[in-house]
Amino acid sequence: MILVTGGAGFIGANFVLEWLAQFDETVINLDVLTYAGNHENLASLADDERHLFVQGDIGDSDLVASLLSRHQPRAIINFAAESHVDRSIHGPEDFIQTNIVGTFRMLEAVRAYWSNLPDEAGQSFRFLHVSTDEVYGSLAKDDPAFTETYRYEPNSPYSASKAASDHLVRAYHHTYGLPVLTTNCSNNYGPYHFPEKLIPLMIVNALAGKSLPVYGDGRQIRDWLYVKDHCSAIRRVLDAGNVGEVYNIGGWNEKPNIGIVHTVCALLDELRVRDDGKSYREQITYVTDRPGHDRRYAIDASKIERELGWKPAETFDTGIRKTVQWYLENQSWVANVQSGAYREWVEKNYTGRAV
Repeated sequence: MILVTGGAGFIGANFVLEWLAQFDETVINLDVLTYAGNHENLASLADDERHLFVQGDIGDSDLVASLLSRHQPRAIINFAAESHVDRSIHGPEDFIQTNIVGTFRMLEAVRAYWSNLPDEAGQSFRFLHVSTDEVYGSLAKDDPAFTETYRYEPNSPYSASKAASDHLVRAYHHTYGLPVLTTNCSNNYGPYHFPEKLIPLMIVNALAGKSLPVYGDGRQIRDWLYVKDHCSAIRRVLDAGNVGEVYNIGGWNEKPNIGIVHTVCALLDELRVRDDGKSYREQITYVTDRPGHDRRYAIDASKIERELGWKPAETFDTGIRKTVQWYLENQSWVANVQSGAYREWVEKNYTGRAV
């Protein structure tokens, strides 16, 4: 069996669902269920004996140690993280605690477990740490894309905390020999994405008749990766990645934020016409940019294609259409995740920003 941390969040839940759709291997799913960890993401697995859900924190060393001792997983995939830049600006301590302290405590528990495994099991064991391209900092318009050897230059409390966790994982490999793998992905999108991030926020606000807030001039560029492609890449790295290596995972889809918003509006214009017949683009509002907003991210994903034979199956056009359709077909999920805490966050982050 495998242990997945953060498996009720956006990427983690998609990974668990995809894994159990393809394999019979049991998944132990450890998630503390913060605002972004949603048990409803896993509703289809309610009666699946291959899915063992445990509510708990990766920083709880005793809990992690007991799970490892009891279930003896052959691999751990670590998705657990605080991951929203805006939230890290308003409250960085949660990011330090989860992404740095939590990762450290988990590594300690994993090291103790791995050190006592029989030789064959110890050699085949893997700890796969899922990280982000934001650790590399910001690129100028004509700079080459991030490779795995690009220096770290994090610019937000979120990216700094993830950079620290990456360094800890690396150190545990080089110091103790722990068999680790690290992946750094670009911006994910797709089903079950909590509506604080750009794409789901635009869909949800558009359908609710609210403004579509775009930071600054909207020309910040990101590479976009469909979440199920990300999951397939992680499976490939787990299966064939070289111990100690880093693999960048991207979608080869560099696009400015305003272009993403226009695409979402065009799809909604086609699939869910406004009552007045006008375009959802009329709801776009430009607001004050967030502090330290990185201008451009771009992933060079040629290493994982060259060494492991992986490349994304979805283009941005196919992936974004599937995403918009999913949100249109799952309005009850959207309504259920928009709790009072979510509304308070949106008000805190967007209300009062100068237009």
